[in-house]
Amino acid sequence: MFTSGRGFLPGRPCNSGTEIKAVSCGSDNVVGPAAEQHIVRIFGYCFRQGNMPGNGQMRRDSGFAGTLRYNLRLFRGAGIAMWFKNVRAYRLTSPFALSAEKLGEKLASRSFEPCARSQAVAMGWVPPLGEDGAELVHAAAGCLLVTMRREEKLLPPVVVSEQLADRVAVIEAEQGRKVYRKERLGLKDEIVQDCLPRAFSRSSYVRAYIDTRADWIFIDAVSAARGEDLLNVMRDCVGSFPVLLPQVMKAPATVMTAWLQRRSLPSDFELGQDCELRDPGEEGGVVRCRGVDLLSEEVETHMHAGKQVTRLTLNWDGRLQFVLAEDLCLRRFKFADELMKENAEIPEADLAARLDADFALMADAVTSLQERIITLFGGESK
Repeated sequence: MFTSGRGFLPGRPCNSGTEIKAVSCGSDNVVGPAAEQHIVRIFGYCFRQGNMPGNGQMRRDSGFAGTLRYNLRLFRGAGIAMWFKNVRAYRLTSPFALSAEKLGEKLASRSFEPCARSQAVAMGWVPPLGEDGAELVHAAAGCLLVTMRREEKLLPPVVVSEQLADRVAVIEAEQGRKVYRKERLGLKDEIVQDCLPRAFSRSSYVRAYIDTRADWIFIDAVSAARGEDLLNVMRDCVGSFPVLLPQVMKAPATVMTAWLQRRSLPSDFELGQDCELRDPGEEGGVVRCRGVDLLSEEVETHMHAGKQVTRLTLNWDGRLQFVLAEDLCLRRFKFADELMKENAEIPEADLAARLDADFALMADAVTSLQERIITLFGGESK
């Protein structure tokens, strides 16, 4: 447990009495999303007040700061659970020929290194089985699992804005002149470079696996930018790594809209309770429905008005629930309990075997679902 507030010390409740809860995971703590956001807000306040933990004596890897950095580093993306939460798929345009060993050797050239003092962002590879693992690539069932760590310095914009305003005020008062845009930008850059060495950092983790049999790479990311980050670092290591976003014959929004209008889905899918409808016009409106009957008159009215289904919650084959979007990104995976418990008989002491088995289950489900989605929309266009 962390406690936090204005003028706080590690392990002691503060004036606000706000608690930041951490989930126990063996001997590690995994900070949840809400806790992480709250910590970041506190960082910003303390940074602006010059009141960093430890009576202002910030040490990079000791005391409260070291504990906090360690726990943030282990937050939800850094765990070694094998179940992806989202999938952004890219088609390999040629077979992937590298073995796990060869790929690991190439990725070693970009093993993760923390941000330097004046560096805003750092990216590199870490062992996909957690920090106790030695290899940068985990192979199972014809798939190669990798994890990229991205560290960025947390420099709240309000900190920069306040310091910039102070510097501008001093210049205008002392020199009797106005500071214009170009000079302001230069001052802002100076402030950023001054603050970066003292800024906290936050890590996020992007996992992906290459299915060498089906010629796909699946990235556990909602953001296209994070997916491109991973692909670019991969290219830096292996050279050519040609991939394409899947292109299908039928427009996904048109097909999903027809499912609801005809009240008929493919036999292996069940309708969820969330959807997004969007007017195809340039300035069209958006309607988001949550926890409703998607075959109701209300939803039907929006479709009659010309709106199309651009996101739809589906259950597939009793194996997982997900949100299908018109860009074919699969979001908010919820794997069925029965699927996740298939390897429950493997002893907890044999962690490596359990992780390996879970990864094989997950990869089989994700690849099969992706191939099925492509089929639903008429197959890939050449």
